[in-house]
Amino acid sequence: MSFSPCFSRRHFLAQQGIAGATLAIASLMQQKSDGVPPKPSLSPPSNDLKPKPSHFPAQAKAMISMFMQGGPSHMDLFDRKPELEKRNGENYSGELKYDNAAESSAKIWSGPWKWERYGQCGMELSELVPHLGAIADDVTLIRSMHTGVNNHGQSIYALHHGRITAGRPVLGSWLTYGLGSESQQLPSFVVLTDPGGLPVLGTDCWSNGWLPSLYQGTVIRPQEPRILNLNPPAHLAGAPQKAYLQLLQKLNSEHLAAHPYESDLQARMSTYELAEAMQSAAREALDFHQETEATHKMYGLDQDATREYGTRCLIARRLVERGVRFVQLYTSTQQWDHHANIKDALPAACKKTDQPSAALVKDLKQRGLLDSTLVHWGGEMGRLPVVQNEKNVGRDHNTFGFSSWLAGGGVKQGLVFGETDEFGYQAVKDVVHHYDYHATIMYLFGLEPMQLNFARPGGVGTLLDGQPGRIVNEILKNPKQS
Repeated sequence: MSFSPCFSRRHFLAQQGIAGATLAIASLMQQKSDGVPPKPSLSPPSNDLKPKPSHFPAQAKAMISMFMQGGPSHMDLFDRKPELEKRNGENYSGELKYDNAAESSAKIWSGPWKWERYGQCGMELSELVPHLGAIADDVTLIRSMHTGVNNHGQSIYALHHGRITAGRPVLGSWLTYGLGSESQQLPSFVVLTDPGGLPVLGTDCWSNGWLPSLYQGTVIRPQEPRILNLNPPAHLAGAPQKAYLQLLQKLNSEHLAAHPYESDLQARMSTYELAEAMQSAAREALDFHQETEATHKMYGLDQDATREYGTRCLIARRLVERGVRFVQLYTSTQQWDHHANIKDALPAACKKTDQPSAALVKDLKQRGLLDSTLVHWGGEMGRLPVVQNEKNVGRDHNTFGFSSWLAGGGVKQGLVFGETDEFGYQAVKDVVHHYDYHATIMYLFGLEPMQLNFARPGGVGTLLDGQPGRIVNEILKNPKQS
């Protein structure tokens, strides 16, 4: 069959309104590396959405990452420094790396917030995160995160892509490339964006990089309708749509047979198939209204400040409950980037996220999902211990020592790990670099980073890409045996 200029495959799709035709999905094509350069394949690659075995027994099956874009102030939330309180208002005598030297100062500032110990573990946390305090015995708090690149973009790249440069696959793409999806009716890698805007790097944060396009994240909108065109037009519903899809599959299969190495075409074909399945599965998964009133209240859906973020946290739980491999939640652009007005802006950011984040952990635990679901909370940096903008106090960037927390998925409970110096500037004990963080996540998912690779014209690519990547055994329930 051939098309006239006025009836191309593109026109065919545009006329049908088939659900989710532009959704980008993630799946798998796994290759192993033993240190020998890969040989050219004599057969075309095959990508699908089927679940694949891990390299060794996994402790985590799914991950939810709550990314606090902008850089939460660790010494005001998670990492109390008595020396700051003692020397509040004095000048810092050491060297600091500023991002904005024009507004910088050396005046030490301890912040006005009180601290309290929570849980049987006695984890010391700020009064701004009381709900995190309520789950302190379920989390590992890492106080020694480090990327060492003081700009938002580079540090986001480091924590998402493995290196500080653009164009690489993100963590969610690697996990779905290596393991596929437990669900054949929902995307394997889902991104829940904030109505206030995309993160600084925009769609780079869920890019498949040089992996096949099947592995990029699928964005679900922060407002209704969360997926556009999910329902077919009335005149196409049922048998007509099925006939259209069968014809489309036939045409695409013929085209793929003539161009067997076009991975983007394979991805589109899988997308169309998944879009059809999602017409019922996604509608049900996103319908959080069927949850109990008690669940809504736990996530803060009854309060203006927490309703929106709480809704996305609840949707994240519903997605992993239904087999989605990786869910990424974002706060809005620079919401935590408090160069000024930190006294008002930091409490507001905490108010939005603290209750829903803790509720997610509680909910997963009560449903028996926490042991197999790794939960992450953190941003791309922390803040400096000195005042920026003395007329409207804030804090400048700090990527040399900051905090994140993890729960479930094989990590220890009620643990504080790592230390920064007495001012909270540099990570000085048990430093966790971004590549250590990635190596640890890979281990929890039963993946060997060097074996999970992708052959490129310039060589074999991996998430760690030559970086040392120490598995942080100290925070794991079942450490890797040497």
